[in-house]
Amino acid sequence: MTTNKIPPLELRLRVLSAIDYAPGNSIQTRIKNVSERSFKDEQTDCVYQFTWRTISTWLYRFKKNGVTTLDNKTRSDKNCYRKVQVNELAEAINEIIPTLSKNKVGVIPKMALYRKLMQQNYFQRSQLSQTSFYRMVRENDLLNLETTKKLRQSFCMQFGNELWQADTMYGPSIKQLDGSWKKTFLIAFIDDASRVITHGQFFYNDNTENMVDAFRTALFKRGKPDRLYFDNGSNYKSKEILNACVRLDILLSHAPVRDGAAKGKIERFFRGFRDRFLVQHLEFKSLEELNHKTHDWIENKYNHQKHSSIQMTPIDRFALDHSRIKFLTDDEYTEEVFFVEEKRKVSKTNLFSINSNKWECPVDLREKTVQVRFDRNNKTRFIVYFNDNRMGEASPVNLVYNANLRKAKQGDEL
Repeated sequence: MTTNKIPPLELRLRVLSAIDYAPGNSIQTRIKNVSERSFKDEQTDCVYQFTWRTISTWLYRFKKNGVTTLDNKTRSDKNCYRKVQVNELAEAINEIIPTLSKNKVGVIPKMALYRKLMQQNYFQRSQLSQTSFYRMVRENDLLNLETTKKLRQSFCMQFGNELWQADTMYGPSIKQLDGSWKKTFLIAFIDDASRVITHGQFFYNDNTENMVDAFRTALFKRGKPDRLYFDNGSNYKSKEILNACVRLDILLSHAPVRDGAAKGKIERFFRGFRDRFLVQHLEFKSLEELNHKTHDWIENKYNHQKHSSIQMTPIDRFALDHSRIKFLTDDEYTEEVFFVEEKRKVSKTNLFSINSNKWECPVDLREKTVQVRFDRNNKTRFIVYFNDNRMGEASPVNLVYNANLRKAKQGDEL
Protein backbone atom coordinates (compact mmCIF):
# COMPACT_ATOMS: atom_id res chain seq x y z
CA MET A 1 0.00 0.00 0.00
CA THR A 2 1.56 3.30 -1.09
CA THR A 3 1.83 6.41 1.01
CA ASN A 4 1.93 8.76 -1.99
CA LYS A 5 -0.56 11.57 -1.27
CA ILE A 6 -0.84 12.78 -4.88
CA PRO A 7 -2.26 10.02 -7.07
CA PRO A 8 -2.40 10.59 -10.85
CA LEU A 9 -5.46 12.20 -12.38
CA GLU A 10 -6.48 9.06 -14.27
CA LEU A 11 -6.62 7.10 -11.04
CA ARG A 12 -8.77 9.70 -9.34
CA LEU A 13 -11.21 9.63 -12.25
CA ARG A 14 -11.43 5.84 -11.87
CA VAL A 15 -12.30 6.33 -8.19
CA LEU A 16 -15.10 8.74 -9.10
CA SER A 17 -16.42 6.34 -11.76
CA ALA A 18 -16.48 3.54 -9.20
CA ILE A 19 -19.02 5.49 -7.16
CA ASP A 20 -21.69 4.99 -9.84
CA TYR A 21 -21.34 1.20 -9.68
CA ALA A 22 -20.78 0.77 -5.94
CA PRO A 23 -23.59 -0.87 -3.90
CA GLY A 24 -25.79 1.32 -1.73
CA ASN A 25 -29.03 3.29 -1.82
CA SER A 26 -27.41 6.70 -1.12
CA ILE A 27 -24.39 8.57 -2.38
CA GLN A 28 -22.81 8.52 1.09
CA THR A 29 -23.11 4.73 1.29
CA ARG A 30 -21.60 4.25 -2.16
CA ILE A 31 -18.69 6.59 -1.35
CA LYS A 32 -17.93 4.66 1.84
CA ASN A 33 -17.98 1.38 -0.08
CA VAL A 34 -15.49 2.82 -2.58
CA SER A 35 -13.27 4.00 0.30
CA GLU A 36 -12.89 0.36 1.37
CA ARG A 37 -11.47 -0.64 -2.01
CA SER A 38 -7.89 -0.44 -3.23
CA PHE A 39 -6.90 1.05 -6.60
CA LYS A 40 -3.74 0.17 -8.51
CA ASP A 41 -1.86 2.54 -10.77
CA GLU A 42 -0.95 0.43 -13.82
CA GLN A 43 2.04 2.61 -14.74
CA THR A 44 3.79 2.57 -11.36
CA ASP A 45 2.17 -0.53 -9.81
CA CYS A 46 1.42 1.58 -6.74
CA VAL A 47 -1.71 0.65 -4.80
CA TYR A 48 -3.88 3.40 -3.27
CA GLN A 49 -6.74 3.51 -0.83
CA PHE A 50 -8.58 6.76 -0.02
CA THR A 51 -10.76 7.88 2.86
CA TRP A 52 -14.41 8.64 2.23
CA ARG A 53 -13.77 12.30 3.06
CA THR A 54 -11.14 12.58 0.32
CA ILE A 55 -13.42 10.92 -2.23
CA SER A 56 -16.30 13.22 -1.20
CA THR A 57 -14.10 16.26 -1.75
CA TRP A 58 -13.08 15.09 -5.22
CA LEU A 59 -16.71 14.42 -6.15
CA TYR A 60 -17.85 17.84 -4.93
CA ARG A 61 -15.14 19.64 -6.89
CA PHE A 62 -15.81 17.60 -10.00
CA LYS A 63 -19.55 18.31 -9.98
CA LYS A 64 -19.08 22.00 -9.25
CA ASN A 65 -16.22 23.02 -11.55
CA GLY A 66 -15.15 20.04 -13.61
CA VAL A 67 -12.14 17.79 -13.87
CA THR A 68 -9.59 20.61 -13.73
CA THR A 69 -10.40 21.29 -10.08
CA LEU A 70 -9.47 17.87 -8.70
CA ASP A 71 -6.07 19.22 -7.65
CA ASN A 72 -5.86 21.42 -4.57
CA LYS A 73 -5.95 25.09 -5.53
CA THR A 74 -3.36 27.57 -4.36
CA ARG A 75 -4.92 30.23 -2.16
CA SER A 76 -5.51 33.50 -4.03
CA ASP A 77 -4.10 35.45 -1.08
CA LYS A 78 -0.99 33.30 -0.62
CA ASN A 79 2.04 35.38 0.43
CA CYS A 80 -0.29 38.31 1.14
CA TYR A 81 -0.94 39.87 4.53
CA ARG A 82 -4.64 39.80 5.31
CA LYS A 83 -5.04 41.24 8.81
CA VAL A 84 -2.03 43.55 9.24
CA GLN A 85 -0.41 45.40 6.36
CA VAL A 86 3.33 46.05 6.06
CA ASN A 87 2.89 49.83 6.11
CA GLU A 88 0.87 49.64 9.30
CA LEU A 89 3.41 47.43 11.06
CA ALA A 90 6.29 49.65 9.90
CA GLU A 91 4.71 52.72 11.44
CA ALA A 92 3.96 50.90 14.71
CA ILE A 93 7.56 49.63 14.94
CA ASN A 94 8.86 53.13 14.32
CA GLU A 95 6.86 54.42 17.30
CA ILE A 96 7.87 51.56 19.64
CA ILE A 97 11.61 51.29 18.92
CA PRO A 98 12.60 54.54 20.76
CA THR A 99 11.07 53.11 23.95
CA LEU A 100 13.24 49.95 23.92
CA SER A 101 16.90 49.39 24.81
CA LYS A 102 19.41 47.41 22.77
CA ASN A 103 20.96 44.23 24.11
CA LYS A 104 24.67 43.47 24.60
CA VAL A 105 25.30 42.94 20.88
CA GLY A 106 23.65 46.26 19.98
CA VAL A 107 20.29 45.09 18.59
CA ILE A 108 16.72 45.17 19.84
CA PRO A 109 15.40 41.61 20.33
CA LYS A 110 12.44 40.87 18.08
CA MET A 111 10.65 39.10 20.91
CA ALA A 112 10.86 42.21 23.09
CA LEU A 113 9.56 44.33 20.22
CA TYR A 114 6.65 41.96 19.63
CA ARG A 115 5.72 41.90 23.32
CA LYS A 116 5.78 45.70 23.45
CA LEU A 117 3.46 45.95 20.44
CA MET A 118 1.00 43.64 22.16
CA GLN A 119 1.24 45.41 25.54
CA GLN A 120 0.63 48.82 23.96
CA ASN A 121 -2.39 47.40 22.08
CA TYR A 122 -1.05 48.25 18.65
CA PHE A 123 -2.32 44.84 17.51
CA GLN A 124 -4.17 41.86 18.93
CA ARG A 125 -2.64 38.38 18.88
CA SER A 126 -5.55 37.31 16.67
CA GLN A 127 -4.35 39.91 14.14
CA LEU A 128 -0.61 39.34 14.37
CA SER A 129 0.85 36.09 15.66
CA GLN A 130 4.47 35.86 16.76
CA THR A 131 5.35 33.74 13.73
CA SER A 132 3.70 36.20 11.31
CA PHE A 133 5.49 39.09 13.00
CA TYR A 134 8.90 37.45 12.57
CA ARG A 135 8.14 36.63 8.94
CA MET A 136 6.94 40.17 8.08
CA VAL A 137 9.97 41.74 9.78
CA ARG A 138 12.37 39.38 8.01
CA GLU A 139 10.82 39.59 4.53
CA ASN A 140 10.42 43.38 4.55
CA ASP A 141 13.51 44.36 6.57
CA LEU A 142 11.35 46.34 9.00
CA LEU A 143 14.14 46.84 11.56
CA ASN A 144 16.00 48.92 8.99
CA LEU A 145 15.10 52.57 9.70
CA GLU A 146 15.52 53.59 6.06
CA THR A 147 13.13 50.85 4.94
CA THR A 148 10.46 51.73 7.49
CA LYS A 149 10.77 55.41 6.62
CA LYS A 150 10.03 54.71 2.95
CA LEU A 151 7.12 52.45 3.82
CA ARG A 152 5.61 55.02 6.17
CA GLN A 153 6.00 57.82 3.62
CA SER A 154 4.25 55.73 0.96
CA PHE A 155 1.37 55.33 3.38
CA CYS A 156 0.91 59.06 3.87
CA MET A 157 -0.72 61.78 1.77
CA GLN A 158 1.44 64.69 0.65
CA PHE A 159 -0.85 67.60 1.54
CA GLY A 160 -3.31 68.53 4.25
CA ASN A 161 -6.99 67.93 3.44
CA GLU A 162 -5.99 65.59 0.66
CA LEU A 163 -7.52 62.67 2.54
CA TRP A 164 -9.55 62.27 5.72
CA GLN A 165 -10.13 59.03 7.55
CA ALA A 166 -13.10 58.55 9.88
CA ASP A 167 -14.41 55.90 12.22
CA THR A 168 -16.53 55.38 15.33
CA MET A 169 -15.27 54.26 18.75
CA TYR A 170 -17.27 52.95 21.70
CA GLY A 171 -16.99 55.47 24.55
CA PRO A 172 -17.69 55.43 28.29
CA SER A 173 -21.19 54.97 29.69
CA ILE A 174 -22.84 57.92 31.44
CA LYS A 175 -25.29 57.57 34.32
CA GLN A 176 -28.68 59.14 33.62
CA LEU A 177 -31.04 60.91 36.01
CA ASP A 178 -33.22 57.78 36.28
CA GLY A 179 -30.21 55.71 37.39
CA SER A 180 -29.70 53.91 34.08
CA TRP A 181 -26.44 53.93 32.13
CA LYS A 182 -26.20 55.09 28.55
CA LYS A 183 -23.45 54.13 26.12
CA THR A 184 -21.63 56.83 24.15
CA PHE A 185 -19.99 56.78 20.73
CA LEU A 186 -17.08 58.91 19.50
CA ILE A 187 -17.14 59.91 15.83
CA ALA A 188 -13.75 61.31 14.79
CA PHE A 189 -12.07 62.52 11.60
CA ILE A 190 -8.30 62.63 11.05
CA ASP A 191 -6.32 64.33 8.29
CA ASP A 192 -3.97 61.77 6.74
CA ALA A 193 -1.00 64.04 6.03
CA SER A 194 -0.89 66.14 9.21
CA ARG A 195 -2.58 63.74 11.71
CA VAL A 196 -4.79 66.63 12.81
CA ILE A 197 -8.09 65.56 14.33
CA THR A 198 -10.39 67.75 12.28
CA HIS A 199 -13.25 67.01 14.65
CA GLY A 200 -14.23 64.51 17.32
CA GLN A 201 -17.54 64.37 19.16
CA PHE A 202 -19.41 61.96 21.42
CA PHE A 203 -23.05 61.04 20.87
CA TYR A 204 -25.54 58.78 22.61
CA ASN A 205 -26.49 57.11 19.32
CA ASP A 206 -24.39 55.84 16.46
CA ASN A 207 -26.80 56.87 13.71
CA THR A 208 -26.89 58.84 10.46
CA GLU A 209 -28.17 62.03 12.06
CA ASN A 210 -25.20 62.25 14.44
CA MET A 211 -22.76 61.24 11.72
CA VAL A 212 -24.00 64.08 9.51
CA ASP A 213 -23.78 66.50 12.45
CA ALA A 214 -20.16 65.56 13.16
CA PHE A 215 -19.18 65.67 9.49
CA ARG A 216 -20.78 69.09 9.02
CA THR A 217 -18.88 70.47 12.03
CA ALA A 218 -15.58 69.04 10.75
CA LEU A 219 -16.07 70.69 7.35
CA PHE A 220 -16.71 74.11 8.86
CA LYS A 221 -13.74 73.79 11.24
CA ARG A 222 -11.04 72.49 8.90
CA GLY A 223 -12.29 73.00 5.35
CA LYS A 224 -13.22 70.56 2.60
CA PRO A 225 -11.09 67.43 1.97
CA ASP A 226 -10.42 66.09 -1.51
CA ARG A 227 -11.11 62.51 -0.47
CA LEU A 228 -12.81 60.63 2.34
CA TYR A 229 -11.91 57.14 3.50
CA PHE A 230 -14.74 55.86 5.64
CA ASP A 231 -15.72 52.70 7.43
CA ASN A 232 -18.30 50.31 5.94
CA GLY A 233 -20.94 51.13 8.56
CA SER A 234 -24.41 52.09 7.39
CA ASN A 235 -23.97 55.63 8.77
CA TYR A 236 -20.98 56.20 6.51
CA LYS A 237 -22.88 54.92 3.45
CA SER A 238 -26.10 56.85 4.01
CA LYS A 239 -27.84 58.96 1.35
CA GLU A 240 -26.99 62.18 3.18
CA ILE A 241 -23.25 61.46 3.20
CA LEU A 242 -23.23 60.29 -0.42
CA ASN A 243 -25.23 63.31 -1.61
CA ALA A 244 -23.06 65.72 0.38
CA CYS A 245 -19.90 64.32 -1.21
CA VAL A 246 -21.37 64.61 -4.70
CA ARG A 247 -22.52 68.21 -4.09
CA LEU A 248 -19.18 69.23 -2.57
CA ASP A 249 -17.10 67.34 -5.16
CA ILE A 250 -15.51 65.04 -2.56
CA LEU A 251 -14.37 61.57 -3.61
CA LEU A 252 -15.85 59.01 -1.21
CA SER A 253 -14.43 55.51 -0.76
CA HIS A 254 -14.91 52.85 1.88
CA ALA A 255 -12.32 50.67 3.56
CA PRO A 256 -12.33 46.98 2.64
CA VAL A 257 -13.64 44.67 5.32
CA ARG A 258 -10.97 43.78 7.90
CA ASP A 259 -8.36 46.00 6.21
CA GLY A 260 -6.29 47.27 9.13
CA ALA A 261 -4.01 49.52 7.10
CA ALA A 262 -6.96 51.32 5.56
CA LYS A 263 -7.95 52.95 8.86
CA GLY A 264 -4.60 52.68 10.61
CA LYS A 265 -4.21 56.34 11.57
CA ILE A 266 -7.66 56.82 13.08
CA GLU A 267 -7.35 53.48 14.91
CA ARG A 268 -4.04 54.58 16.43
CA PHE A 269 -5.63 57.84 17.53
CA PHE A 270 -8.40 55.90 19.25
CA ARG A 271 -5.81 53.77 21.04
CA GLY A 272 -3.92 56.84 22.23
CA PHE A 273 -7.18 58.54 23.22
CA ARG A 274 -8.08 55.60 25.46
CA ASP A 275 -4.60 55.28 26.98
CA ARG A 276 -3.89 58.98 27.55
CA PHE A 277 -7.32 60.52 28.10
CA LEU A 278 -10.02 58.06 29.12
CA VAL A 279 -7.81 56.35 31.74
CA GLN A 280 -7.51 59.70 33.54
CA HIS A 281 -11.27 60.19 33.80
CA LEU A 282 -13.17 57.49 35.63
CA GLU A 283 -16.60 59.07 35.31
CA PHE A 284 -18.42 61.82 33.42
CA LYS A 285 -21.54 63.47 34.77
CA SER A 286 -23.04 64.35 31.39
CA LEU A 287 -22.50 64.10 27.66
CA GLU A 288 -21.78 67.84 27.59
CA GLU A 289 -18.95 67.41 30.12
CA LEU A 290 -17.51 64.50 28.15
CA ASN A 291 -17.51 66.50 24.91
CA HIS A 292 -16.08 69.60 26.58
CA LYS A 293 -13.11 67.69 28.04
CA THR A 294 -12.63 65.73 24.82
CA HIS A 295 -12.52 68.92 22.75
CA ASP A 296 -10.04 70.49 25.17
CA TRP A 297 -7.74 67.42 25.05
CA ILE A 298 -7.85 67.16 21.25
CA GLU A 299 -7.26 70.84 20.51
CA ASN A 300 -4.84 71.75 23.31
CA LYS A 301 -2.90 68.52 23.76
CA TYR A 302 -3.11 66.09 20.85
CA ASN A 303 -3.14 68.63 17.98
CA HIS A 304 -0.45 70.74 19.67
CA GLN A 305 1.97 67.99 20.74
CA LYS A 306 4.83 66.70 18.59
CA HIS A 307 3.80 63.62 16.64
CA SER A 308 6.50 60.96 16.27
CA SER A 309 5.50 60.05 12.70
CA ILE A 310 5.78 63.58 11.27
CA GLN A 311 8.30 65.00 13.78
CA MET A 312 6.22 68.14 14.40
CA THR A 313 2.85 69.06 15.86
CA PRO A 314 -0.19 68.09 13.78
CA ILE A 315 -1.60 71.63 13.81
CA ASP A 316 1.69 73.10 12.52
CA ARG A 317 1.86 70.49 9.77
CA PHE A 318 -1.73 71.24 8.82
CA ALA A 319 -0.96 74.98 8.68
CA LEU A 320 1.78 74.41 6.09
CA ASP A 321 -0.96 73.71 3.51
CA HIS A 322 -3.26 76.56 4.55
CA SER A 323 -3.22 78.00 1.01
CA ARG A 324 -4.73 74.78 -0.36
CA ILE A 325 -7.58 74.54 2.14
CA LYS A 326 -11.06 75.34 0.83
CA PHE A 327 -13.35 76.53 3.59
CA LEU A 328 -17.14 76.36 3.31
CA THR A 329 -19.30 79.46 3.29
CA ASP A 330 -22.23 79.72 5.69
CA ASP A 331 -25.09 80.19 3.23
CA GLU A 332 -28.33 78.53 2.12
CA TYR A 333 -26.57 76.15 -0.25
CA THR A 334 -24.18 74.80 2.39
CA GLU A 335 -27.05 74.25 4.83
CA GLU A 336 -28.87 72.14 2.25
CA VAL A 337 -25.81 70.10 1.27
CA PHE A 338 -26.71 67.40 3.80
CA PHE A 339 -30.42 67.25 2.99
CA VAL A 340 -32.04 64.13 1.63
CA GLU A 341 -33.03 64.44 -2.02
CA GLU A 342 -36.01 62.85 -3.76
CA LYS A 343 -37.39 63.31 -7.24
CA ARG A 344 -41.00 64.41 -7.74
CA LYS A 345 -43.19 64.98 -10.78
CA VAL A 346 -44.95 68.35 -10.73
CA SER A 347 -48.63 68.29 -11.69
CA LYS A 348 -50.45 70.53 -14.16
CA THR A 349 -51.47 72.73 -11.21
CA ASN A 350 -47.81 73.24 -10.20
CA LEU A 351 -48.11 70.91 -7.17
CA PHE A 352 -46.09 67.92 -6.03
CA SER A 353 -46.82 65.36 -3.37
CA ILE A 354 -44.48 64.27 -0.59
CA ASN A 355 -45.21 62.53 2.70
CA SER A 356 -48.90 62.34 1.72
CA ASN A 357 -49.14 66.16 1.54
CA LYS A 358 -49.43 68.58 -1.36
CA TRP A 359 -46.84 71.33 -1.80
CA GLU A 360 -46.70 74.18 -4.29
CA CYS A 361 -43.56 74.93 -6.28
CA PRO A 362 -42.04 78.41 -5.77
CA VAL A 363 -41.98 79.04 -9.54
CA ASP A 364 -43.82 77.64 -12.53
CA LEU A 365 -42.52 74.08 -12.97
CA ARG A 366 -45.68 72.41 -14.22
CA GLU A 367 -45.18 68.88 -15.59
CA LYS A 368 -41.46 69.02 -14.81
CA THR A 369 -39.45 66.54 -12.75
CA VAL A 370 -37.81 68.34 -9.84
CA GLN A 371 -35.45 67.44 -7.00
CA VAL A 372 -36.87 68.06 -3.53
CA ARG A 373 -34.37 68.39 -0.68
CA PHE A 374 -35.29 68.24 3.00
CA ASP A 375 -33.95 67.46 6.44
CA ARG A 376 -35.11 63.98 7.42
CA ASN A 377 -35.74 65.24 10.96
CA ASN A 378 -37.67 68.32 9.87
CA LYS A 379 -40.18 67.40 7.19
CA THR A 380 -41.94 70.77 7.24
CA ARG A 381 -39.52 72.56 4.91
CA PHE A 382 -38.85 71.46 1.35
CA ILE A 383 -36.40 73.08 -1.07
CA VAL A 384 -37.08 72.69 -4.79
CA TYR A 385 -34.21 72.23 -7.26
CA PHE A 386 -34.53 71.93 -11.02
CA ASN A 387 -31.54 70.74 -13.07
CA ASP A 388 -29.42 71.23 -9.92
CA ASN A 389 -30.43 74.90 -9.71
CA ARG A 390 -32.12 76.14 -6.55
CA MET A 391 -35.65 77.35 -7.34
CA GLY A 392 -36.70 78.21 -3.81
CA GLU A 393 -38.71 76.90 -0.90
CA ALA A 394 -42.00 75.10 -1.53
CA SER A 395 -45.11 76.29 0.28
CA PRO A 396 -47.97 74.18 1.62
CA VAL A 397 -51.08 74.22 -0.51
CA ASN A 398 -53.79 76.64 0.65
CA LEU A 399 -56.86 75.53 -1.27
CA VAL A 400 -59.08 78.32 0.06
CA TYR A 401 -56.54 81.00 -0.92
CA ASN A 402 -56.09 79.49 -4.38
CA ALA A 403 -59.86 79.32 -4.90
CA ASN A 404 -60.30 82.98 -3.94
CA LEU A 405 -57.37 83.96 -6.15
CA ARG A 406 -58.95 82.13 -9.06
CA LYS A 407 -62.31 83.89 -8.49
CA ALA A 408 -60.56 87.24 -8.39
CA LYS A 409 -58.84 86.56 -11.70
CA GLN A 410 -62.14 85.50 -13.30
CA GLY A 411 -63.80 88.73 -12.00
CA ASP A 412 -61.07 90.83 -13.53
CA GLU A 413 -61.57 89.08 -16.85
CA LEU A 414 -65.34 89.88 -16.80
